[in-house]
Amino acid sequence: MQLRDNKEQINEYKKRAKDLVGKMTLVEKVFQMLHDAPAIERLGIPAYNWWNEGLHGVARAGVATMFPQAIALAAAFDEDMMETLGDAIATEARAKFNIQQEYGDHDIYKGLTMWSPNINIFRDPRWGRGHETYGEDPYLTSRLGVRYVEGMQGKDPNYLKVAACAKHFAVHSGPEELRHEFDARVTQQDLYETYLPAFQSLVQEAGVESVMGAYNRVNGEPCNGSKTLLKDILRDKWGFDGHVVTDCWAIKDFYEGHHVTSGPIDSVALAVSAGCDVNCGTLFVYLVQAVEEGLISEDIITQACERLFTTRMKLGIFDDKKQVPFNQIPYSVVDSDEMKKLNLEIAEKTLVLLKNKDNMLPLKKEEIRTIGVIGPNANNRRALQGNYEGTASRYVTVLEGIQDYLGEDVRVLYSEGCHLYKKKVSALARDNDRISEVKAVCNESDVIIACLGLDADLEGEEGDTGNEFASGDKPNLSLPGLQQELLETIYSCGKPVVLVLLSGSALAVSWADEHIPAIIQGWYPGSQGGTAIARTLFGDSVPEGKLPVTFYRTTEELPEFTDYSMKNRTYRYMNTLPLYPFGYGLSYTDYEISQVQVSNESITEEGIKVSCHVKNSGKYAGRTTVQAYVKAEQDGTPNPQLKGMKKLELQPGEVKEVSIFLPLSAFSLCNEDGIRKVEKGTYTIYIGESQPDARSRELTGKEPINIVVKCNETIDCS
Repeated sequence: MQLRDNKEQINEYKKRAKDLVGKMTLVEKVFQMLHDAPAIERLGIPAYNWWNEGLHGVARAGVATMFPQAIALAAAFDEDMMETLGDAIATEARAKFNIQQEYGDHDIYKGLTMWSPNINIFRDPRWGRGHETYGEDPYLTSRLGVRYVEGMQGKDPNYLKVAACAKHFAVHSGPEELRHEFDARVTQQDLYETYLPAFQSLVQEAGVESVMGAYNRVNGEPCNGSKTLLKDILRDKWGFDGHVVTDCWAIKDFYEGHHVTSGPIDSVALAVSAGCDVNCGTLFVYLVQAVEEGLISEDIITQACERLFTTRMKLGIFDDKKQVPFNQIPYSVVDSDEMKKLNLEIAEKTLVLLKNKDNMLPLKKEEIRTIGVIGPNANNRRALQGNYEGTASRYVTVLEGIQDYLGEDVRVLYSEGCHLYKKKVSALARDNDRISEVKAVCNESDVIIACLGLDADLEGEEGDTGNEFASGDKPNLSLPGLQQELLETIYSCGKPVVLVLLSGSALAVSWADEHIPAIIQGWYPGSQGGTAIARTLFGDSVPEGKLPVTFYRTTEELPEFTDYSMKNRTYRYMNTLPLYPFGYGLSYTDYEISQVQVSNESITEEGIKVSCHVKNSGKYAGRTTVQAYVKAEQDGTPNPQLKGMKKLELQPGEVKEVSIFLPLSAFSLCNEDGIRKVEKGTYTIYIGESQPDARSRELTGKEPINIVVKCNETIDCS
């Protein structure tokens, strides 16, 4: 039994919290609702800072294992991995917390309330913060998010290991430049079909302890003051029993950006009355005045405070240290050999092989005398990190990973090639000042590894990056600066070229797809990323990643960035052929799926179990993801949607049977009122290693297996 199921223990914590809060003055309660909550010595309450980050490792508080960025983690399509990762990050968070407490350090980024994961839907590839998410699909985001939270919060029946946070609630995915004033207008159908499912899953399945509101408005209501979102949906409809945190300094947006209030006093009254409990910021101090002016009752403040102290008690902060098992986690686990090994394993799982003409990869070390490594991301640590990152004790760039792997056996030549986005590397030089060096490296090399893309300085959060582009968002999907020209120069040398893309989002690399024989999407692969990429280039690791986002051909085919309608967005609704589809990724080995069967050809409340046999018919041991898509064969319905997946490992020649359960909800869609139903009619189930679209079939040369099932009468799933 986990704590979320231990109602008796939770009720005991609530009673203790109520008793403790009942001894506080109004001013004391209000100050406990700030993210930097002060100590109340007379009550034995230590200071506590609610703000900590754990997106892909413990962030911003010194050394911790820097795992691959969230979008990379999603590419593994591996639920079990996500739970293992969540547990590992929580272990390091506890270890660091234990020593910080021992030395009286209660500063920011030193607590046990981790404001992760980010489960917003990456609906537009221009969004700068998309790499913090698990991609564009609600099902994939839900499954990975649930398991990550379960790993973070742990399985102890009496205590949370850490408290996870589902953010940003809700309908939040850019533009960054407008987020403090923007009103996301969304239909009820899109709201319940796309933007809310992951949050509902984390609340109802994973028991996530906290939820963070978004900066923007949704249909006129600021998210941190939205009765619709925070009360009607989150607490009343879904039964959320944790605490709500505002996004940082979002309350001032009520009157400065959204203009729904006149100033700080009525703003904090609106936020707390709607359901916010803790303020990332300082404006909640105005709650005292709001009570005095009759804008909010002290009872609502008391209730919010009780929720916060219930969370702290779930974390064991007020119990004897010997009673809480996580207090025994030693600092030695941080950045340990075990963590480094896990980091490398995960990094290898995230790499996506986009193209491999004539099986150019893996490279054969013994056939190479000199290898050229060229590009602005070849030796760029920032391209390993992503954002919301910690500090690694060692970073291995792509160049360093190749150098370490090859040792003295093969000569490695290097050129930065060009600046990541400027026209020259040296300030006083002429434009394109590394091009002669590039040609020299190409001339001397037997094979070229071109390392291009972005880093978190070019795509990220508004106000949090030093980028040259539109407050964190990308202006387009092109390679920035001189990178396209660099790639064409490398190609023109006539040597074999492998393109390694490091980015947190899709790039329109149509020219590369037409001309470069081998392409790997490496994301922001973490501190061990260079080692993982080197091992994959030379076949010690076999690619298994799948794209959690669509790679479009052009920027022009995208709808307006500010349009939150899902029409023509993502693989679920697009009506054009992508460059690389969601769910796509090649391998060095080959798999065959056969003997697909369903438990029932009629859709009922019991759902349908799909089984099949998977054979590794290639020469390499590897791992693949069997994907199940469902298409409602009725007018006006979405494209086939991912509704089930299973990761498995196979040796050459090995066959395994796989079962994927599709619950009734897998066949459901939302109508215009947001009501989820399974309509009477036929449904097609597709089973394969990718989605069943035409482009995936073209790229893989494989046809997915499909089975038609029926729903004999409409079933309400709401």
